[in-house]
Amino acid sequence: MARILIGTAGWSYDDWEGIVYPRPAGRGFHPLSYLAGFIDCVEINSTFYRPAPAAMAAGWVRRVAAFPDFLFAVKLHQAFTHERLRIDAAAVEAFRRGLDPIASAGRLAALLIQFPWSFAFEEAGLAYLDALLQAFADYPLAVEVRQASWNDPRAFDLLRSRRAAFVNIDQPLIGRSLGPTAVVTRPDFSYVRLHGRNTKDWFRPQAGRDARYDYLYAKDELADWVRRIRDLAAASESVYVITNNHYRGQALANALQIKNMTTGQKLDVPAGLLRQYPVLEEIVRRIEAGSRDLFAGLGNGDAGPGKDGPDGLVGE
Repeated sequence: MARILIGTAGWSYDDWEGIVYPRPAGRGFHPLSYLAGFIDCVEINSTFYRPAPAAMAAGWVRRVAAFPDFLFAVKLHQAFTHERLRIDAAAVEAFRRGLDPIASAGRLAALLIQFPWSFAFEEAGLAYLDALLQAFADYPLAVEVRQASWNDPRAFDLLRSRRAAFVNIDQPLIGRSLGPTAVVTRPDFSYVRLHGRNTKDWFRPQAGRDARYDYLYAKDELADWVRRIRDLAAASESVYVITNNHYRGQALANALQIKNMTTGQKLDVPAGLLRQYPVLEEIVRRIEAGSRDLFAGLGNGDAGPGKDGPDGLVGE
């Protein structure tokens, strides 16, 4: 039976205070330790902007010591994915120093290699990707591309040959953007990232990070992904599912819904999150009634109830 681990992209957001995190938080509070009580894994996004010092990475591991199964995915620095000038050995080593404390503790789910939409499937791109996969070959690797041009058997063959997982994504479908997939290229794990569907702001130059990721998935949209996640689980030992629609805790709200739908686990909901997103009350009601599945009949092909709330809430 495959493990399905659900988490969020990042944990350090000011707009989560009072929604995800209690306010006031109290003495000794740390958001990472708190979040680990609700989800299974988290992506570290700060490493995209600067490599983590080894001491900082070791500190993250200590923060989740009470949760022995909790895992981290670590996003590769943007110099390797967005600048793509050359693969510098010194830069590789510098990044590894911040990655190894997590890997040596057995807490590394994957090194996430996220390319921008502009990275197209072509010979030069394939060659660069191959070299990058070799440079970090001793880590579990996951590769995210966003152009539909990468939905090609030759790309999947390369990932399989280098033991890298293809990241199945949900994003606004604009132009040649990659649509939803359920592709497995590494049998020990597969990977899903949900970015939201904020078409209006996704490519808008003036939109900031929060505006682009301001989106709350409706239940029928999540149900479509639950089916794909189950397909991935049938072909993988583990499935990592990351919600990146972070604004005002929407990522955690949807992560908890997905966790309930895919695992049937009893789970808690932060009080502030429940106030912000009343749709989560359905999880609480069903658990109290003894029903563990958010969608009755979902396994029989039922798409579940329709939308009963706004797809995107004003705020993030």
